[in-house]
Amino acid sequence: MNRIVLLVLLMTSGILFLNAQAPYPVRGLCIAAPEAGNVDEFVKFTDNELAHAGLNMLILRVDFGYKYQSHPELVDNNPLTKEDVKKLVAVCKKHNIRLIPQINLLGHQSWATKPGKLLEVYPQFDETPGVKFPEKYEWPNPDGLYCKSYCPLHPEVHNVVFDLVDEICDVFETNAFHAGLDEVFYIAHKDCPRCQGHDPAVLFAGEVTKINNHLKEKNRELMIWGDRLIDGKTTGIGLWEGSYNNTHRAIDMIPKDVIICDWHYERPDATAVLFAAKGLNVLTCPWRNTENALAQEKLTRSLFAGATNEMKTRYQGMLQTVWGSAASFMKSYRGQAEAEREDKSAECFKQLAEAWKK
Repeated sequence: MNRIVLLVLLMTSGILFLNAQAPYPVRGLCIAAPEAGNVDEFVKFTDNELAHAGLNMLILRVDFGYKYQSHPELVDNNPLTKEDVKKLVAVCKKHNIRLIPQINLLGHQSWATKPGKLLEVYPQFDETPGVKFPEKYEWPNPDGLYCKSYCPLHPEVHNVVFDLVDEICDVFETNAFHAGLDEVFYIAHKDCPRCQGHDPAVLFAGEVTKINNHLKEKNRELMIWGDRLIDGKTTGIGLWEGSYNNTHRAIDMIPKDVIICDWHYERPDATAVLFAAKGLNVLTCPWRNTENALAQEKLTRSLFAGATNEMKTRYQGMLQTVWGSAASFMKSYRGQAEAEREDKSAECFKQLAEAWKK
């Protein structure tokens, strides 16, 4: 076969080795939604940088930073508008990037010394109203206060939060939603008149199922962080990346179509196998430690390549997480020294993106 014919065949069949991508389906990034004043810059960044890095999934943590029409009382400062979101939708459609919004549900309803918007406006939803915010926050503390939760059994809470979920999913034109659900320390609390005495695993699984069922009404998928489904004591993974309050047994109770985002930041722990073996689709999630991220990528590639046909499709790929602002990430990505000192996740993402191309 002459060289020209061979080259044509390779090009038309899509086998372009210089543009090869990782064998697993998802190459994702989860980051805070850009502030309203930075939307245009983030759109350009997505167009010029992220798309060319091989990204095909972008999760934006919106929470209460959108100008909700359904519950304007829950809108935080400097919110994104519908027009802002449509710019993000357009650039992601241009590059076939799956765009997914996140609102933290159940846990992470406060931070340090103040409630989040939901509990500020609707304090009756608080799972632990007797736990007061200190003037100066310290961990550990006698109340075990990290972040507050809403009560999953409150009869009115889902009417409110599902309005927000529906609205943000509609404006994002998406078929998936990320509900957070990580680091839930307050659940089945002894002082909650509705939840006391309940099995934490049953309560947690019930909340996941309720959210999933609601999304299914509009053919949307649910994504959650996986830490509450890992036994922190047995694995030795610990309090943050695993559960110490018995929610881990919910792994056998939640719907199998929930997508698990399995995050580990200090070690490249191989818990993706646990989720896949339970019949759940899983994404492996690094943060800012490049060495760990590359080890996680190699492991994901190895698991995907060596799995049985039944397990292979459950190893969905990689989701890089960023816990600084979008503005800080963009500056660090461009090599601005001050931002680089603050945010190592951009360099981690660059290295991970290079690994995707091998």
